[in-house]
Amino acid sequence: MSTDQTPRPVRLTAAAAVSGLEGLALVAGGVYLLVMGLLGRPDSPTQAETGGVTLIALGAIPLIAARGLLRQRSWSRGPALITHLMALIPAWTLLRSSGALIPLGIVTAIVAVAGLVLLVNPATTEALGIRGPGAHDAS
Repeated sequence: MSTDQTPRPVRLTAAAAVSGLEGLALVAGGVYLLVMGLLGRPDSPTQAETGGVTLIALGAIPLIAARGLLRQRSWSRGPALITHLMALIPAWTLLRSSGALIPLGIVTAIVAVAGLVLLVNPATTEALGIRGPGAHDAS
């Protein structure tokens, strides 16, 4: 870590927390599916196990991005943005369902939008060393 790195803004820490939360939720869902596929009585054990392993693998992406955001690595913004954008798909699906799934859709949408807003914030992009499209090199 270089000594000239800017201090980490609160928004960047919050963005890392939101990404980590999404990652943990994916891993938890994956573990649940995997355990139910192995020990429970799902309609298709193979499908439950495959879905569980897939969710665990997908959960690693925002967890790694969250670590990168905490360490102020510019590469971490891309995977975090993609994860938040992808979270809008199940949020929309849950919002169009009925009953108890609607509040889950609302929470998912709020978390995804909050993560996006935090990641595109100027203080966050500056702390990550990301320059806008019109920025010129000072050298």
